[in-house]
Amino acid sequence: MDLLPSEEQIQIASVVADFLRDQMPINAIRQRRSESTAVDASTWARCGELGWFGLGLPEVDGGVGYGLAEEVLLFRELGRQLAPGPFVSSVLGARVAARAGADDIAAAIVAGTVSVGLAEARGYGCSVGATVSGSFDLLDAPGSTYLLVYGPDAVVLVETAAIGTAQSVPCVDPAVRLARVDLDAVASRVIVTDGPDQIVRRGSALVAAMLTGIAEATRDMSSEYAKVRVQFGRPIGVNQAIKHACADMALRAEAASAQLLFAALSVDEGRSDAAFQVAAARIVATDAAVENATRTIQVHGGMGYTFEHDAHLFLKRARVLDRVLGDSRSQMAALIDLPAAQ
Repeated sequence: MDLLPSEEQIQIASVVADFLRDQMPINAIRQRRSESTAVDASTWARCGELGWFGLGLPEVDGGVGYGLAEEVLLFRELGRQLAPGPFVSSVLGARVAARAGADDIAAAIVAGTVSVGLAEARGYGCSVGATVSGSFDLLDAPGSTYLLVYGPDAVVLVETAAIGTAQSVPCVDPAVRLARVDLDAVASRVIVTDGPDQIVRRGSALVAAMLTGIAEATRDMSSEYAKVRVQFGRPIGVNQAIKHACADMALRAEAASAQLLFAALSVDEGRSDAAFQVAAARIVATDAAVENATRTIQVHGGMGYTFEHDAHLFLKRARVLDRVLGDSRSQMAALIDLPAAQ
């Protein structure tokens, strides 16, 4: 197992990074914070043209045919650039549709002509199967055609138009559109009951990749600022309080990246401890993202607390991602219950 990315994988990440910097700059989050959707349809379609939504989908299902190792490199760049939009749920939605034989839906999602929002169950009492009932938080539902809903026994897609009116709720992250809705036996458009945990596990790895990207981006922000910010005639990076903080950030980011790549390869190679490795990657990445983003705000001093600076956006995104497809507590509980790693 080689944890170092190949030249082809490095090229994939480079192309993604260049596109995001040009077409989805972080400042656009502030510019679109009052609009119904965080990303416009044309940009979303362009992502589809680049093959992002089918990167890890087999070619026979209309995808590019890469593995999870390549997908996490894509999503790590999405995290580094704070790219808005329902990327995780759309990638998983395409996989669900393909596995269920809904080729037309899968093709539309892969092409970027439609998007898939995410429905997270609120507490207990929710049922997910042929019909969906219960109270749910909706992430990035506006503009989406379908919603991805998951439970212990099934992962399904429901039509957004079928859920009725959802109550919009302010989100701490200005790039995420949050709402709440109560569903009563809403029919599933697509349903997968064979191995739903594998789909959720893959999504958790993608979330871990975005969190790893946040950890790396904030590490770089802090170290660069420590070099150029001068106080009392010297760069602030010479001070131990800043120097040690940056060193700790680098260690956390490296640990998150190494565990992420190992987890992705564990899934691709069918290792028996793949579930353990993915849960570990999620836990390490969450800690790295939250801690690094917090320290970045402190390193930047008073400027780091302002709305105009990007530092707070990284922390807010990390906090939101920690609640996607299970939070840190649920990941830790799952890790404890799983057999030990190989």
